[in-house]
Amino acid sequence: MPELPEVEALADFLGEHLVGREIARVLPLAISVLKTYDPPVNALEGRTATGVRRRGKFLDMTVGDDLHLCVHLARAGWLQWKDSFPAKPPRPGGKNPLALRVRLAAPETGGFDLTEAGTQKKLAAYVVRDPAEVPGIARLGPEPLDEAFTEDVFRELLAGERRQIKGVLRDQSTIAGIGNAYSDEILHAAKLSPFKIAAKLTDEEMSVLYRAIGDTLREAVERSRGLAAGRLKAEKKSGLRVHGRKGETCPVCGDTIREVSFSDSALQYCPTCQTGGKPLADRRLSKLLK
Repeated sequence: MPELPEVEALADFLGEHLVGREIARVLPLAISVLKTYDPPVNALEGRTATGVRRRGKFLDMTVGDDLHLCVHLARAGWLQWKDSFPAKPPRPGGKNPLALRVRLAAPETGGFDLTEAGTQKKLAAYVVRDPAEVPGIARLGPEPLDEAFTEDVFRELLAGERRQIKGVLRDQSTIAGIGNAYSDEILHAAKLSPFKIAAKLTDEEMSVLYRAIGDTLREAVERSRGLAAGRLKAEKKSGLRVHGRKGETCPVCGDTIREVSFSDSALQYCPTCQTGGKPLADRRLSKLLK
């Protein structure tokens, strides 16, 4: 799933390639992709893209003076920029991963496709007058790279929080933009168990975790800056230390990276760095094995 650093890079890329250009056609090709009907999607046609920004894990493209195309790429979605398209439009349906196409007006011949692999169709596009009309944007918590996200703000968010810290970091209504991969990376950097209860963190652990959030995300943003959309997935994977690296060697201590699997996701961690050398039981409400 694209998270804050990749979506930030996509917003920068679209800012360079899309802003200032007129949209000729918006063609939905998957019935599940459009989540709004008023304004209609064709209201974007004939208008000029005037801005692109990231909101949590959402892309917010301003079109004209008063419309927004907001996109959430979900787990298996992606944005593919095309310098040109075939004259014949694609056909909807079948096993085609193409969900929505945005084609620019002449003399431009390109634009972008939104695609989604797999059978779970969760990629979402919204045409709205105000991004706050999108439920996922309306409930977003603070942005972790904003200057306003101070350590005091972070401590207030965790005060009385009885959930495991892994879940807290992934909750978009608590902190915007962090998903499964970067929460693993942040907790590894902070040397914290993913199952530690947030409210039980010591003052020192809170400070270390706060710094790890900023450092991890800023480093990832810098690695992704300036890359073309097609290179962002590979860059993300190459920069991860523990996430997706089950069975590999921890780059910090040399222990073997382990995994806890859930019904629809998995987390990775280093026992030596994060859990005092003890492996975590591989079930949803795990406790340290005795």
